[in-house]
Amino acid sequence: MSAPVPPVPPVRLAVLDMAGTTVRDDGLVTNAFTDALVAVGIAPDDPGNAERLDYVMSTMGQSKIDVFTQLLGDAGRAREALSAFDASVAARVDAGAVTALPGAAEAIAELRSMGVAVCLTTGFTADTQARIIDQLGWHDAVDLALAPSDTVRGRPHPDLVLTAVLALGVDDVRHVAVVGDTTSDLWCGHHAGAGVVAGVLTGAHDADQLATAPHTHLLASVAELPAVLRLTTP
Repeated sequence: MSAPVPPVPPVRLAVLDMAGTTVRDDGLVTNAFTDALVAVGIAPDDPGNAERLDYVMSTMGQSKIDVFTQLLGDAGRAREALSAFDASVAARVDAGAVTALPGAAEAIAELRSMGVAVCLTTGFTADTQARIIDQLGWHDAVDLALAPSDTVRGRPHPDLVLTAVLALGVDDVRHVAVVGDTTSDLWCGHHAGAGVVAGVLTGAHDADQLATAPHTHLLASVAELPAVLRLTTP
């Protein structure tokens, strides 16, 4: 017999990840990482690339500058790699490589119609995030968009969620739902004290991987989120 699903608190803010949760990237991130490694002198056929890609996949959702710093062990090379990564992502976004996942736009609209504010978060830089939002035409579809910065740490730290809480005037972190496709997303929500911490199966990590991180729900996609919240959110 499965464990009962915990009661859902009245949610006032949904903090939603982008790539893999609301946005389909079709290999955008992994291809851009390969381009970034080439930019710092690591050939595509370098024998260490399989291990590097494993690390990239395990850290999906985290701040890209943090990932490059850990991967390359040098802050200067990490910044150079990040610049190349952003340029690669920008070129692919401009070529139409980024689209909304099925049901994502509808879920965002439904959440806001329920009185739930929506914040989009990412491990990309703010410029890359803005470019993706512009490509999707989502500037007016959400209440806030946040990316890691010098003063806001990326996942799995709680900063992105707590910054959204402060910016949007939410009184209690338990009234927040955090949704993402990686264990870093779930740890971020857990560390922030969110009442709902939901993993989705549309991105980088599968159900077994997501199950290793604290969560309240595992959903097939973000399209299921409004139904999870509807019963208790007036």
